[in-house]
Amino acid sequence: MNDHKLIFVGSPGVGKTTAIRSVSDHPPVSTEVPSTDETRDTTVALDFGELTLADDDVLRLYGVPGQERFEFIWPLIADGAMGMVVLVDNSLPGALETLDGYLRSFDDFIGRVPAVVAVTRLRDGVGPALSDYVAHLARRNLDLPVVAMDPRERDDVLYLVNMIVAMIDVPVAA
Repeated sequence: MNDHKLIFVGSPGVGKTTAIRSVSDHPPVSTEVPSTDETRDTTVALDFGELTLADDDVLRLYGVPGQERFEFIWPLIADGAMGMVVLVDNSLPGALETLDGYLRSFDDFIGRVPAVVAVTRLRDGVGPALSDYVAHLARRNLDLPVVAMDPRERDDVLYLVNMIVAMIDVPVAA
């Protein structure tokens, strides 16, 4: 049995904790607390869950805190990860600029492991279209898959996990 590590990164409230909760084989460990500067909860250390893969390997799922003040912990959580999911809240102004911030922060990491951009809260007429994300990444010379996803939907999150593990050839359980 082998362990693999996948990280979820993105802004506070984008759905990292929810995505991990959606696919974890057991209730995930979460460090969400009420935010002092926002109306929602925020992760202050990390979220952690596990998903058993088809070959009985275990995929350890980590959600990094989204607030920049916790940026010091991001490389520690990312260390040893086989891949990364970058979540972007399309309903917020400046979604592409927010994506750029995470791409810059994880630039070295993205160059070494598979990564997928997952766009949440994608609604007609609100925010950029998926094609805008693809074009934006192309201007940055990045060829990353871009998909719409609802972190509350297990199938959506498993689809992302499957995309990542397919890039490294590790079988996934459904």
